[in-house]
Amino acid sequence: MDTNRLALLLSRIEHIQRFAVTAEQMRQIEGRIFAAGMPVAALMEKVGGLLVQRLLERSLLKEGDRIGILVGSGHNGGDALVMTRELHLSGYEVLRYQPLTNLKDLTAEHSRYADSLGIAKFDSVEPLQTCDLIIDGLFGFGLTRSLEGNIAHAVQEINQWQKPVVSLDLPSGIQTDTGAALGSAIRATHTFCLGLWKLAFLQDQALEYMGIADLIDFGIPLADIHAVLGENPLMQRITTASAIAALPLPRPASTHKYQQGHLLLVCGSRRYMGAAILAGSAARASGVGMLSIAVPQSCQPLLVSHLPDALSIGCPETESGAIAHLPDSVDLTQYDAIACGSGLTMDAKTVVQQVLGSSCPLILDADGLNILASAPEAPRRRAATILTPHAGEFKRLFPDLTNLPLALTNDRLQTVQKAAQQSGAIVLLKGARTAIATPQGYVWLNPDSTPALARGGSGDVLTGLMGGLLAQIVRSTLGESVLGERLLEESAIASAVQSATWWHSQAGILAAQTRTDLGVDATTLSQFLIPALQKAM
Repeated sequence: MDTNRLALLLSRIEHIQRFAVTAEQMRQIEGRIFAAGMPVAALMEKVGGLLVQRLLERSLLKEGDRIGILVGSGHNGGDALVMTRELHLSGYEVLRYQPLTNLKDLTAEHSRYADSLGIAKFDSVEPLQTCDLIIDGLFGFGLTRSLEGNIAHAVQEINQWQKPVVSLDLPSGIQTDTGAALGSAIRATHTFCLGLWKLAFLQDQALEYMGIADLIDFGIPLADIHAVLGENPLMQRITTASAIAALPLPRPASTHKYQQGHLLLVCGSRRYMGAAILAGSAARASGVGMLSIAVPQSCQPLLVSHLPDALSIGCPETESGAIAHLPDSVDLTQYDAIACGSGLTMDAKTVVQQVLGSSCPLILDADGLNILASAPEAPRRRAATILTPHAGEFKRLFPDLTNLPLALTNDRLQTVQKAAQQSGAIVLLKGARTAIATPQGYVWLNPDSTPALARGGSGDVLTGLMGGLLAQIVRSTLGESVLGERLLEESAIASAVQSATWWHSQAGILAAQTRTDLGVDATTLSQFLIPALQKAM
C-alpha cells in the first residue's frame, strides 16, 4: 500500500473511531446510504462477509467447530443468515435457531436459500446446546421493547451455557442509547458493532453484556456521517490520536520551567496525607514545570520526603488536622491552574471557598466536591471549573438531576450533559466509561478502562495528572499575556481533561497487564503513567 493510501486509511479509521451514535442517528445515516443507491442486498452481503472475516481474524473459529446461529426477523437476522450460508459452504456444521416467521423480505430470501442448502433450522434453542460457538443475530440496533415469551426464555438458557457468544451489532435485548437490558439480554463474550459505535458501548451498565467489542467498518461515507452528526458532533469518543494530539508535546528546544506551567495542589490532611502524595506524584509525571503543594503545616516534612522537587506550602490547620486556610503569602494569581480536594476532609471549607474565588482554571475533586455540594449557593466563576465526581458525589452535587429512579444509570450521558449546562462547569463523571461534558453540550466518552482502577487513591492520581496537564496547556496557550486572569477557550480546557482521562486509564490497563487487576494500587498506577504514554506514542 502506497504512503498516500495508507495516510487516507489511517485518517478514516481515526474519524470513524470518534463517532458514537444513537439509534435514530444510525437510521438516518443508513437511510442516506440507501437513498444514494446502495442496494440493501449488496450491503448485507458485504457486512456478512466482513463478519466471517473478523471471526477468523480473532481466532474465534477452529476447524471442526459446530456453530449455532440465532436468526431474527430483521436485517440483523439477514446478516446472520449470510454468515450461516458462508460458514456452511466453508465446511462448518451450522445450526440455526429461527423463532420468528414474519421475516423482512430480504431476510426471508436468505432463509429460503439456507433451507435449500439443507442447513438445520429449529424454533427451539435446545439443539444448539451442543455447539462450540453461538452467533447472536436476533436483534440489532433500535430495539425498544423487552424480550418476552419463548425468545426471552431462549436468551436466559443461552446465558446459562457459558459458551462463547458473538453478538452482531449489539447483544440482543440491549437498548441502543442507554445500554439498559430490556428484560433479558444476551451476555456476549464478543460484540461486533456494525458501521459506527452505538452509545450503548459507552454506558457502564451495558459492559457486562458486551464482552470484547470490535467495530466492523463497512465503508459508510464520511459525508453521510457529517450530514447527520455535523462536523463536530455533540457526543464523541476519545481516541488515542486525539488524546495525544492535545498533550503539550513536543516542547520547544529553548523552553524552561516557568514556561511549562505552574500548578497549585491544595490537598491532604493529617489523616489523609497519602492523597496529597499520590496527586503530587501524578502531577510530577505530567511534566508540569512548577509544582506547588499546599498541605497542613504538620504534614510538610512527610511531603518533602516523598516529593522533594515540589514547592511545599505549610498551611494553618484545624484541630482535626485539616487545612484551615491558605497563608496570606499565597498569591493565587501566580498559578496557571489549581487542583483542590484530594484528602482534604470536610473541615477544609474555608480553603475551598478561597480557591473558588480565584481567577484561574480550577479542578475540584473528592472533599472539594462535597464541600461545594454542601454550600448554600455555589459561586459562578469566570475561569473554567472542572468537577470530577464519582456517582455518589454527582448525586450530592446535582440532586435535582438524579432524584428519579435510575436517572443516573439509565440516562447517564444526558444527565451529565445537563449537569454541565446547569453548573457552567466541565463535569467529568467517573465510571467504567468516564463521561466528560461541557456547558456547551459536548460530551466526550472514554472507551477504554479497567476494573483495576477500582482502588482507593486512583482518583487522586487523576486529579494530579489532570492539574499538571491543565497548567501546561494554560501556560502554552496564554503565556504571560493575561496574568492573574486565566481565561481560556472551553475546547482547550476540555482537551486537557480528555487527555488526562485517557492517559490515566491507559496507565491502569498497562499496569493490570503486568500486575493483574488485583495488583494496581494507586502508587503503582502513578508509576505506570510514563510507560503507558511511551507505549501509546
